[in-house]
Amino acid sequence: MKPTFVHSNSVAKDNAYQQWFGELKSRLRSHQVKAAMHVNTEMLEFYWSLGRDLVQKKAETQWGAGVVEQLSLDLKDAFPGVKGFSTTNIWYSKKWYLFYSEHVIKLHQPGGEIPMPKEFGAVPWRHHVEIITKCQTVEEALFYVNKVLEDGWSRRRLEDELASNLYVRHGKAITNFSTSLMQPQSTLATEMLKDPYTFDFLTLTQGYNEKQLEDALAHNITRFLLELGSGFAYVGRQMELRMPNGQSYFPDMVFYHIKMRCYVVVELKVVEFMPEFAGKLNFYVSAADHLLRSVDDNPTIGLLICRSKDETIVQWSLEEINRPIGVASYQLQEVVDETLRMKLEN
Repeated sequence: MKPTFVHSNSVAKDNAYQQWFGELKSRLRSHQVKAAMHVNTEMLEFYWSLGRDLVQKKAETQWGAGVVEQLSLDLKDAFPGVKGFSTTNIWYSKKWYLFYSEHVIKLHQPGGEIPMPKEFGAVPWRHHVEIITKCQTVEEALFYVNKVLEDGWSRRRLEDELASNLYVRHGKAITNFSTSLMQPQSTLATEMLKDPYTFDFLTLTQGYNEKQLEDALAHNITRFLLELGSGFAYVGRQMELRMPNGQSYFPDMVFYHIKMRCYVVVELKVVEFMPEFAGKLNFYVSAADHLLRSVDDNPTIGLLICRSKDETIVQWSLEEINRPIGVASYQLQEVVDETLRMKLEN
């Protein structure tokens, strides 16, 4: 007997077939990702070994200054379908190995070949090149490597964070977290904040006020979330906190940090920090704990971002506050108002 075939249109409309086909697509995509990751890891292993050979064999001394150019030509000729054998990439493989080799030696027993750290295999090659060409120390470089691994940064995002010097700004806000939060929440909260925050994605004329800053940040909320960092979710601006007596208060912006599982109340100030700012934010944090926080949430955190600050004044202002609060400054490029500019020129 000849097999009976169902018409293709009937098959395409069958729910069971559609479900199975959906599973196949998902499975194939998963294998494609794994295959790409595997290829990336294998190529990185090769670059690492290539850099190691260039160093250990003292290739330039042994075969002359043009050895890298010759090696590039030979590899391209031997593997015409494989990309990544440019002279520049070969030089980078040596620089990459040299940059990390002493650090890796400390982590392994002496003797034998120095292996590539396993976590490096999950980071694309161009990311590695950006990191080793922009970072001054291994500690700084590993900070960015870990950020790429944890948050899945694109190369553009990595370039932006390197340009903004995130490593230096990371965890530098002044806080009272060590006395207001338990561990490990205290350490996680400290690492969550920066100082200063960079608002270069905004265009504001000189003399802008708090509402204009808040409006601009709300309008550019995607960029603001990127600057705040991984884990922040936008809840709202001028969010009403209604007291039991019916009176309402409106903090500038409210976020929820998914990893920390807590609300973050943000207040913006376009002037230098003043002690009374901390008292007002402390009240907002308390109100959010009473009105927004659920039993599964960790304590609400307050973040005050101001134009500038005196560290001693901030530290003294936070000493007697029991709610977790951090204070940071911000930077942005102001634009001179055209009318003002014309008056100044005349």
